[in-house]
Amino acid sequence: MGAVIRFILNNVLVETNAPAGMVVLDFIRRNRRLLGTKIGCREGDRGACTVLIGSVEAQGLAYRSMTSCLMPLANMEGKHLVTVEGLNREVLTPVQRAIVEEGGTQCGFCTVGFVVSLAGWSLSRHAPTLSEGIAAMDGNICRCTGYKSLQRAAARICTDLANKPKEQPIPWLVEQGFLPEYFRDIPQRLAELTLVPSPQPDGSVILGGGTDLFVQKPDDLRHAHVSTLFDAPQLKGIRQDDQQVILGGGTTVEEIKRSPLLQGLFPSLESYMRLVSSTPIRNMATVAGNFVNASPIGDMTVFFLALDTQLTLDNGHQQRSVPLRGFYKGYKQIDLAPGEWISKLQFTAPGPDDHFNFEKVSKRQHLDIASVNSAASLRVDDSIIVSASLSAGGVAPIPFFLAQTSAWLAGKLLNEQTIREAGLRAMQECAPISDARGTADYKRLLLRQLIYAHFICLFPQAAALEALV
Repeated sequence: MGAVIRFILNNVLVETNAPAGMVVLDFIRRNRRLLGTKIGCREGDRGACTVLIGSVEAQGLAYRSMTSCLMPLANMEGKHLVTVEGLNREVLTPVQRAIVEEGGTQCGFCTVGFVVSLAGWSLSRHAPTLSEGIAAMDGNICRCTGYKSLQRAAARICTDLANKPKEQPIPWLVEQGFLPEYFRDIPQRLAELTLVPSPQPDGSVILGGGTDLFVQKPDDLRHAHVSTLFDAPQLKGIRQDDQQVILGGGTTVEEIKRSPLLQGLFPSLESYMRLVSSTPIRNMATVAGNFVNASPIGDMTVFFLALDTQLTLDNGHQQRSVPLRGFYKGYKQIDLAPGEWISKLQFTAPGPDDHFNFEKVSKRQHLDIASVNSAASLRVDDSIIVSASLSAGGVAPIPFFLAQTSAWLAGKLLNEQTIREAGLRAMQECAPISDARGTADYKRLLLRQLIYAHFICLFPQAAALEALV
């Protein structure tokens, strides 16, 4: 029998000793018989299992959409878990009414996920723009409607939210009928919960967001002794200390996307991060988890490889530093001892002569795994490439730093000839395999095109697509 996990489910206080590694989807459907949340793919792709998670933060109570099929019950400690039943009122909410009246539901299976995602957008402290409303649904798939009706529903909701206050929006949303009355009391009720500190890893399975492990082996985790680091405060935060940018290992991808500090350093950051999974997954997925997963096509790994990121590994007693470029020893083999976790990562802040770009090719633009992805960090002074750092995924057994091509670029004149040669050298340096995402030759060609794309995007005056291809 496991430790007691305490949280609020809709309007009910839950105290359960259900397995900490049980996914929330199974708990709410099987243990609590709340059947509005649907079982879809169990891989975080379809979105019919979307729920809202409310947690107390420095600025108050914040709600985020997450996929319950990949979320360990242990991560619910001290939170407010909201299913579609917890959003219902005696009459339709503005979100539900907009979806119905705009024809945004047909078979209805996926509808609950759209309702929850749009409700989460309504609860956001960000300005209610239509683009944000559409982006809030990027983790939901519908096979019936063609999405235009759902976009029209989002436009109606956006109008309804025009006067929503940015700070403390919950009272206003209750008054306008977006939320049931009980939401007013949730901040106080969460504050009164007596929480049990998360145990330190002690040979158990260490979990962060769980977005990859629960795809691979959900049954094993359900019966395992798990230790969650998802809410560990020492693993959170994004800051700059002199020239070093430091991120806690538990930082989520959505926190990276929303970080004012990182947006200032990488002006196109938001567009890069929109290529990474979906909003519900980004709300759960941690950057350290992406590294430890060791996928050869991990988006965040490829991103930070190009920045020469250093990792700090911790076992609760001592720490050691490892370069991300030396972290991968072979396919799914990493320099991480049993009981260790990544506590933080850091890289040197880019300067005025530094330029960064991230590219990704996948079968569909959003919510998909890359066929090939790539990042480039280039320092250029007076049309001379002072230094280059290129990385790529999908072209080797590990997330790949293109050391030879990067070294060759240093000192070269920035022109079309240099760029073409860099593309050819990158093709020769990589070693892709043929699989469901493309043949080896196709992936080599994709890498060359992404190398071109970096230069075309960053230095359009030095290279034109027509001249390179």
